[in-house]
Amino acid sequence: MRTALITSALLASLVSLTAYAQDAAPPADPASNSNPGANGGWSGSGEFGFASAHGNSRTENVNAKLGLNQENELWKNNFFLNGMRSKGEVQVQDNAGNTIDRFSTTANRYDTGASVGYKLDPRSYIVGALRYEHDDFGANIWQGIVSIGYGYIALKTDRTELSFEAGPGYKRYRPTDRTVQVDGVGVKQRQDTQSEAVGRGLVNYKYRLTANTAVEDTLLLEAGSKNQYYQNDIGLSVSMTKKMALKVGYQVRYNSDVQPGTKNTDTLMTTNLVYNF
Repeated sequence: MRTALITSALLASLVSLTAYAQDAAPPADPASNSNPGANGGWSGSGEFGFASAHGNSRTENVNAKLGLNQENELWKNNFFLNGMRSKGEVQVQDNAGNTIDRFSTTANRYDTGASVGYKLDPRSYIVGALRYEHDDFGANIWQGIVSIGYGYIALKTDRTELSFEAGPGYKRYRPTDRTVQVDGVGVKQRQDTQSEAVGRGLVNYKYRLTANTAVEDTLLLEAGSKNQYYQNDIGLSVSMTKKMALKVGYQVRYNSDVQPGTKNTDTLMTTNLVYNF
């Protein structure tokens, strides 16, 4: 409930900035979209967020994202690179059995991927995609998938875009280490790498609320017989200038097959500064 209230407050704060942003940000240049072939249809954005607290408690966290997109008469391509790292004070036991506070890494994750789509016509395309993720504190230490499929642009206007991708793929992943008791002491036990055929699905929806405010939601599914992985990213961005924006994002990640003591669902909320290029 607390997370939902914080998210709602941040979203409301961003929306309240829209009126100011509409006055401060220059109107979009129609010529920039009139000839997409001028730059090959490429566009991109970078995001960065950082928070640090010191005093009675000590925490530091940083997250960054880079995305590149290309769309023209023949191609619909995408590349992304995301990273997140956090440190905080955690309670641990020293060699004497005393409980002490230690400033330690509590989250460390990065993922990267790309997709290449060749258009059959203005709406449909063949797409090949790959994705790799490493997470020191997640359900899987690492996971990688390669797939091929069919994509369809169901709706594309000046304000709205909706597209789908679906197809078969092959996935390999290594579950997080399992803790076993040996003479009363917890010992990390490495798990074997798993592999399986999966079905991959992607739904991407974009909607521009105003000239300066936009919502985007992306749902990724990678479902196999051993593990089903789902990830949903939703974000609200408010442009402050032609290049700069503020963005609130909320991510939910789910793995059906996890080790004992590991939760199926991970969530991440971010507030970032965005640079569009």
